[in-house]
Amino acid sequence: MSTTSTKAVQAEETTLDITGMTCAACATRIEKGLNKLEGVSLASVNLAMESAHVAYVPGKVTVEDLIRKVEQLGYKAELKQARSSRAEARREEIRKHTWKLVASAVLSFPLLWAMVGHFSFTSWIWVPELFMNPWFQLVLATPVQFLIGWPFYTGAYKALRNGSANMDVLVALGTSAAYFYSLYLTLDAYKAGHMHGVDLYFETSSVLITLLLLGKLFETLAKGRSSEAIKTLMGLAAKTALVERDGQELQVRVEDVRVGDLVIVKPGEKIPVDGEVVEGDSSVDEAMLTGESIPVSKSAGDPVIGATLNKYGVLKIRATKVGQETALAQIIKVVEEAQGSKAPIQRVADKISGIFVPIVVGIALVTFLVWYFFVEAGNFSGALEKAIAVLVIACPCALGLATPTSIMAGSGRSAELGILFKGGEHLEATHRIQTIVLDKTGTITKGKPELTDVLVEQGWDESELLTWVAAAERNSEHPLAEAIVAGARERGLELPNAERFEAIPGYGVQAVVQGRELLIGTRKLMARSGIALAGALAEADMELLEQQGKTAMLVAVDGRLAAVVAVADTLKETSRQAVSRLRELGLEVVMMTGDNERTARAIAAQAGIDKVLAEVLPEGKANEVRRLQGEGKLVAMVGDGINDAPALATADIGMAIGTGTDVAMEAADVTLMRGDLNSIPDAIFMSRKTMTNIKQNLFWALAYNMIGIPIAAIGLLAPWLAGAAMALSSVSVVLNALRLQRIKLG
Repeated sequence: MSTTSTKAVQAEETTLDITGMTCAACATRIEKGLNKLEGVSLASVNLAMESAHVAYVPGKVTVEDLIRKVEQLGYKAELKQARSSRAEARREEIRKHTWKLVASAVLSFPLLWAMVGHFSFTSWIWVPELFMNPWFQLVLATPVQFLIGWPFYTGAYKALRNGSANMDVLVALGTSAAYFYSLYLTLDAYKAGHMHGVDLYFETSSVLITLLLLGKLFETLAKGRSSEAIKTLMGLAAKTALVERDGQELQVRVEDVRVGDLVIVKPGEKIPVDGEVVEGDSSVDEAMLTGESIPVSKSAGDPVIGATLNKYGVLKIRATKVGQETALAQIIKVVEEAQGSKAPIQRVADKISGIFVPIVVGIALVTFLVWYFFVEAGNFSGALEKAIAVLVIACPCALGLATPTSIMAGSGRSAELGILFKGGEHLEATHRIQTIVLDKTGTITKGKPELTDVLVEQGWDESELLTWVAAAERNSEHPLAEAIVAGARERGLELPNAERFEAIPGYGVQAVVQGRELLIGTRKLMARSGIALAGALAEADMELLEQQGKTAMLVAVDGRLAAVVAVADTLKETSRQAVSRLRELGLEVVMMTGDNERTARAIAAQAGIDKVLAEVLPEGKANEVRRLQGEGKLVAMVGDGINDAPALATADIGMAIGTGTDVAMEAADVTLMRGDLNSIPDAIFMSRKTMTNIKQNLFWALAYNMIGIPIAAIGLLAPWLAGAAMALSSVSVVLNALRLQRIKLG
């Protein structure tokens, strides 16, 4: 249970596990019932997840009230269990369904055999005389109807008692009609004294119940598979950790690791918790988090994420996040919430399912009357058979499962690809995006300045000059200075100590290194020191570098202009490719930054972006998003910094780069765990695929009924065939949704 602020009211949220739902009408009824309670601000019931997520105001309503309401509606509810408990409950449900199915099949088989014997084209099939006996058929059919099939009666009673109807009503009506009509014929034949050659329909009710149980078992198995992504994610976590306490190494359960513990991770082992490397060098496989197959180098000071794989060296890390605070635990939480949420498109199915059953009962009644009075006047059994077929084939299960199973499979597969949708509504909305606004620093670029150019005047040695400059800048905390120092070290240069250092705000630095007087900074610094730039090669180089979007600094040694050094926040290797993919998807791409116009356009040109919003202050980013929305565009904002959070929240879809700040990720609707911009077209691709899958499911669920009901009404579908088709319709919808779990990105 978590506490959140909704508008001006402090509300709480809870999730209930619900059992007893059989179709979309059940979920709709529970949802309506909970939403009518005073103090409930929002209730959403998910048929596929068999859960209800409720936001409520404490003091006005309690969790006990919510559970009581669900039970009044005829279902069972309890606070959300641990996943292991729910998995065990699902296994128990599967075992129960299996045994009921076996018992029902064994009892129904002789009835089916006897039915086949009635057809002239199967006269060569031997049927035991006992199987044709009405009393024998009654003995077999009765336990199937009233023991194995009793849940259909209880479900129908509870639904009707609450003023609604569900699948159980259709099944109970259809099978009861077949059973009691057969019972009437049996008693009538006994009274008349001729028990042979009586056309009974016991097999219709028994075989229907058996087929429904088979469909329900397949559905339960398939729904279990649709949450495989969660099981996979949970399986990634390490089970134990080697910690160093009081000078001793102890093997403990990962749940017992505390913040601040020193954890030793050997080659080939999973990193148990989130932390920071304090000792050692290694490469870590972070594919489970980012989807990237190339290991990332780690050394002292670098962060590491729990469940990633240490490849080569021994690492000693200090635990910073444990338990439910780790990145993996948060990912699992987001995926669970997304799978349990309801996409707006599901409202279509909810509205239909709310009126579906009464309409079907009406169609079945009309079918019976038409056949009995007009088509085959006086043929009660024939008219009844057609009406039963209509009742049975029109099950709303497929309609109810169409959306949630696709959401579960789509969001789960997206999580495996490093894309976290925070809810079904965001998974749906992403496919409609028209404009992508990209923040520059840390999103299009690496977010970390790098030394790009060292251009020296004639007569100077590049390595020697860079050594002096880096030695001077080592005393500065400016990001540009850090980039120069890092660049020098990457080139293997040994840096001496500066004998004197002075930072000149707004101009640059002044230092003495190995007896040389150095000035490093702007044109103003050189002019102030009387160093002429006219005609110098460095001046021309500086202008060229600035046109390329780089930050250039002049270097003077002992009063003479010696070089220009350039630093730039370089483009991510995949940014240009990602922008190209976004354009191929028909999207408008905009870059937004606080940089000056010239630098911004230079970076945008490198990335292949034409539209640039430059010199935008942090507080102005959200306004720019609103302006684009005012032009009638659906906008997605992609960023990674704290100053991006307002714009992320304002956009129709906010996408946070997972390597960015927690604030940005909290404000976003989608978290891209990879720093790679290719995650953006990947997210849009997954959204489009999921929506296509949902529409396929809804189409076939509706088309199935629109085609099946008329066929059954005109007498071309036997009741047992209608039952088989109905059971397979639900299974086919779930299996179609599961195709999303096998999607490969191009």
